[in-house]
Amino acid sequence: QQQLMESGGGSAQAGGSLRLACGGTYIGRRFCAAWFRQAPGKERQRVAQIDGSGNTAYADSVKGRFTISVDETDTLYLQMNALTPDDEAIYTCALERGVGSCVRVGDADYYFWGQGTQVAVSS
Repeated sequence: QQQLMESGGGSAQAGGSLRLACGGTYIGRRFCAAWFRQAPGKERQRVAQIDGSGNTAYADSVKGRFTISVDETDTLYLQMNALTPDDEAIYTCALERGVGSCVRVGDADYYFWGQGTQVAVSS
């Protein structure tokens, strides 16, 4: 179900920063929300996730550089710092509602998806 929309994508220089935002539906109290990315010729990768208790998890490739968060307007964010050319991809947000945590939420379980936004990183 595509009901989310990402914003904030664009281009940045290596070492720079971008902040992505995602919204479009009620999130609620119990959820797992995530950011995915996919570059041409590569598999889709989950880079960050967050649950309704504020627990977060990150892919090793972005740990320490990216931060996922959600605010009171039901907007999901991905703050991306220290960008590298390897971060260039289409970034997509996803949401599964009604779950207590992300522990048993697999990629195929997310119900709401965004259309994706392009992130380009130049060196």
